Amino acid sequence: MSEACCRIAVVYYSATGTVFALAEAVREGALAAGAQVRLRRVEEIAPASAISRNRDWREHLAATRHVPVATHEDLLWADGVVFGTPARFGNVASQLKQFFDTLTGLWARDQLVGKVYSPFTSSASAHGGQETTLLALYNSVYHFGGVLVPPGFKGHANDSGGNPYGASHITGEDGSIAVDEPALAAARAQGHRVATMAAALKTGLAQPRLAAEAAR
Repeated sequence: MSEACCRIAVVYYSATGTVFALAEAVREGALAAGAQVRLRRVEEIAPASAISRNRDWREHLAATRHVPVATHEDLLWADGVVFGTPARFGNVASQLKQFFDTLTGLWARDQLVGKVYSPFTSSASAHGGQETTLLALYNSVYHFGGVLVPPGFKGHANDSGGNPYGASHITGEDGSIAVDEPALAAARAQGHRVATMAAALKTGLAQPRLAAEAAR
């Protein structure tokens, strides 16, 4: 078996399944690029009383219990990390933010530096804060010292509604709009692009001169 080009962690939060579907597509894209991939969900911290009142939320949580919960080791293992979150009032869901808030030790030891990062999201409406949510994720990556890899408009295709910040999907106010093929295609393309760029960075930094420069 040929060696994987790089290691990609797809770390996401999904309440009712939309972001999970996008995360699976990101994983597929990274695998197609030759990467070794870990799919990881962050821990659910919402109260059981809130989850129990929403059938879709309750059923999705039960259906994805087999997905391992993200740990610091997953980030240390990865050459590239793709974060997924639904938009929450134009910001990152508290579940993923809580995971970020545990990363201070890794940040202090410069263990998040030099990795490739990219985000994806979903929202209820076309102007429901997708871009601000993705930019909020980028703010954390700036502090990590990471290398941002947005999908951009590569190929000038209207993937996922033409969102250059990250793959995304609009679910509708009642959440009834299932993830469609354009959004899945955008997520696959993003996973492929992240893996390709992470592999290129890994190969470049393996050269002694560049490695020495990067360590300064």
